Amino acid sequence: MLLGQYEARIDSKGRTSFPKKFREALGDKLIITLGYENSLIVVSEKNWKALLEGTEGRPFIHAETRETQRFLLGGAHNVELDSKGRFILPRYLAEFGRIENEVVFIGLSRYVEIWDKKIWQKYRVVLASRIEAISKRLTEDKGKNG
Repeated sequence: MLLGQYEARIDSKGRTSFPKKFREALGDKLIITLGYENSLIVVSEKNWKALLEGTEGRPFIHAETRETQRFLLGGAHNVELDSKGRFILPRYLAEFGRIENEVVFIGLSRYVEIWDKKIWQKYRVVLASRIEAISKRLTEDKGKNG
């Protein structure tokens, strides 16, 4: 399972090191794509179908299905880590994530998110202030659907 947070720097070539703990779980062949809240999502090449969760089995004629697949798959990029676990973050992904020179890798069970460090620090404060209300809403939704 992927969990925890790790920080890294982006060098002048746009290269960063993928955390060893995450490398051990995901391997050296990864897919990085656009994520939500301007984060990036990282999955293993062999588990890329996880990106399609929620859209598989839904009719192609539904705009939401196509748009989600465009966002996640159309924005995806294959990367292979070098012997030191480094990769070059493509410019369009760095621009989408507003990534400057420091990143935070966050393990979220089946995938990893990449955030610009400053943006993550701000978002984490907002998230902490909302988490009780979010948890309550999830519990209420489960009661309605359960």
